[in-house]
Amino acid sequence: MNTQSQPDRIIIFDTTLRDGEQSPGATLNVDEKLAIARQLARLGVDVIEAGFPYSSPGDFEAVQKIARTVGTVDGPIICGLARANRPDIKAAAEAVKPAAHHRIHTFIATSDIHLEYKLRKTRAEVKAIATEMVAYAKSFANDVEFSPEDALRSDPDFLYEVLEQAIAAGATTINIPDTVGYTTPTEFGALIRGIKENVPNIDQAIISVHGHNDLGLAVANFLEAVKNGARQLECTINGIGERAGNAALEELVMALHVRRQYFNPFLGRPATSEEPLTKIDTRQLYKTSRLVSTLTGMLVQPNKAIVGANAFAHESGIHQDGVLKNKLTYEIMDAQSIGLTDNQIVLGKLSGRNAFRTRLKELGFDLTDQDLNKAFVRFKELADKKKDITDWDLEAIAHDETQQAPDLFRLERVQVSCGDHACPTATVTLRTPDGQERTDAAIGTGPVDAIYKAINRVVTVPNELIEFSVQSVTAGIDAIGEVTIRLRNGDRIFSGHSANTDIVVASAQAYVNALNRLFSALQQQEPISAQKSDILVESVKVAEATPVQS
Repeated sequence: MNTQSQPDRIIIFDTTLRDGEQSPGATLNVDEKLAIARQLARLGVDVIEAGFPYSSPGDFEAVQKIARTVGTVDGPIICGLARANRPDIKAAAEAVKPAAHHRIHTFIATSDIHLEYKLRKTRAEVKAIATEMVAYAKSFANDVEFSPEDALRSDPDFLYEVLEQAIAAGATTINIPDTVGYTTPTEFGALIRGIKENVPNIDQAIISVHGHNDLGLAVANFLEAVKNGARQLECTINGIGERAGNAALEELVMALHVRRQYFNPFLGRPATSEEPLTKIDTRQLYKTSRLVSTLTGMLVQPNKAIVGANAFAHESGIHQDGVLKNKLTYEIMDAQSIGLTDNQIVLGKLSGRNAFRTRLKELGFDLTDQDLNKAFVRFKELADKKKDITDWDLEAIAHDETQQAPDLFRLERVQVSCGDHACPTATVTLRTPDGQERTDAAIGTGPVDAIYKAINRVVTVPNELIEFSVQSVTAGIDAIGEVTIRLRNGDRIFSGHSANTDIVVASAQAYVNALNRLFSALQQQEPISAQKSDILVESVKVAEATPVQS
């Protein structure tokens, strides 16, 4: 994929699997990362930053697996992040190598505050490191991206020098990160314009932007950058990421979609052009948002732009009246444009497996025979309980059955007793990893608390419940309830998710789900290292071990 031949459109660089996973509690395993990567490919992103390969064996494996399975000839570019040192770059090169189109993304800080307190290096040293390491990355890949970390707080003249040298060394994309979410739209636009005017060889590279939402300005900053020459946007699904998060992909894409007549001239197009400004299939946005939310355990707030539950809701009588007469009175986009529909399926309890599989494929789920069997059993059970089954119900079943944690502890039975004059009591039976059934009971402040205490008596792994939330998938008393929880063990956070018409059962399943992730992580706990001895033997002499770019 040659993105440089297409400067008249916006390149969407998704970093959900790298920067997004740096959100507290958003830890993903290899299979979950692969599931998200596949959906990002269906969404149509140009570049997937799959991870930071040198950081851990798990991240290396995930990036390599994504490169091998998603990085097809007609698929997205698969990118690996690396600090500006040889071991990092070599690990990234090895991880992304299986992809038909791959990229190495290397970075080093350029702001004086980072140079003095983090790197403890001079400007001359940093410029030399950047030049040398871009050239080293170029020896592994034709597509190299360079980021001057904390660019927005860097001295512009020094920044221009570093960028010029990086491009001369082989960088094909120059990324300008607002690492701490400090800048404003006018400032960001001015810097991009300054780069275009003061970096002599800038025409040899794509200008990219990366930004955080600490002041709630990330999307606005990016749109201003586009007006001034930026052609790649680095963003995440639902805006997840470090601290307040990243620029939200769905907001950027729909802003460029809805307001393309405004942005067209900035990309050298006629104002009236109806050609999309990105390659994104917007009908996949809602589905992608749901998948990322489910797997990370990070719920989307109801008033979230584009994909929030209230994004297309109207309560005011005046608004309702206007929408009924013409949707354009109060809606600037169609809910169907992001894949949000109210379609009811015609399947019922007598429907066969083939019809069920066909409908799931239409919804974007390509299940294995094993996963299909599990999902079909759940569907039959649900059909006996609910009169109407919606596509949302099917999505909940598919996500719940295909994205489970390692099957170590298994919930066999749960029973609760509670009431306004009763002491909430729960009895649970779990199958342990060695195949034994263990039953225990506990008293709690409520039924869910009692269940969790009983489960903890069986699964004796220290943990702290830090978040518990319930959402209904559809309206009505027979709606499926989705339960998401987050546990803390030491400094690590693990999420669990489950969906059921019985929220007590869903609560128990979600808790066991999270405990299985925790238990598995404790079993596989390894120090940060690269994956191959030949990658590890090289010492890091050119840069300090700095935190991952954010």
